[in-house]
Amino acid sequence: MSAAASARALAVCAALAVGGLAVAQDAQPPGAVPAPTDAPASETVPPAPFVESLPKDIAGVPGTWDLSRDGSTRRCVMTLSSESGEAGRRLSFPAGCRRALPVLNGVAGWLFTDGTLRFVDKNVRPVLPFTRRPDARSLAAQTESGEHYSLVPLQIVAMVPPTAAVPSAPVPPPATPQAGTPASAPLAAETDLGGEAPPAGLYTLDRYRDQDVCRLELTQAPAPAPVRLLDGCRDSGLSVFDPVSWQFARGRLVLNARRGHTVNLIPTGDGRWRRDPEVGVTFVLRRIPAPSR
Repeated sequence: MSAAASARALAVCAALAVGGLAVAQDAQPPGAVPAPTDAPASETVPPAPFVESLPKDIAGVPGTWDLSRDGSTRRCVMTLSSESGEAGRRLSFPAGCRRALPVLNGVAGWLFTDGTLRFVDKNVRPVLPFTRRPDARSLAAQTESGEHYSLVPLQIVAMVPPTAAVPSAPVPPPATPQAGTPASAPLAAETDLGGEAPPAGLYTLDRYRDQDVCRLELTQAPAPAPVRLLDGCRDSGLSVFDPVSWQFARGRLVLNARRGHTVNLIPTGDGRWRRDPEVGVTFVLRRIPAPSR
């Protein structure tokens, strides 16, 4: 046996000795074309990473939240303060919330411990212990009587973009994103739903049985295009959310808030788009056809 043949045989034995997971390059049969070692880089652009809006520490909690009882129209827009009170930190809400959501009659403050937000009574006992939903966009809680509640952030400290990300240039023309508007919105899922983009125009917000509570105009402009909230809006949640732009991405209609938060909606047919994931009180945008001439 020649020296070259002996070297190839030793190489094969060495490869098999480590589990047969590799084959020595010198052991290839004569005339074989070596496999390329450098695979071409993939041209597929990876999807934008999902950006969580829920707070990870107590400093990100203060702000405005939307509390609702699942399976009903009962909801309340409330403010969680950073100031200390008799039971944890202070929270406030309109007087009508106590009638809409009687569970709030026993709530005296809020706590954020071990990464968990809790509404507590005057003795600092938990009334609504919230946990993160898998979508990382809302919180859920269940009372001892079995009622389920959703808590959705509207404008909280955790949503404020980093100072370095805020452009210092003058406000651009209306056809381009306004200062503070994110260049791209995080998506609710990686799946591309496909489909056609919603046409620009006038839309109305429907909340469960409450119809046409707020109207907004999706303008025709390069994405993200400006959104105009019409006067007379009767939905405090959308007013606080304060949408400033919209875009169509991966089959979803994305509303961008002034402070960086987003709402993702998916088509349900007949010019309607519902929030995805569907948590809390129904959130449906319904297109209002232009009047015929």
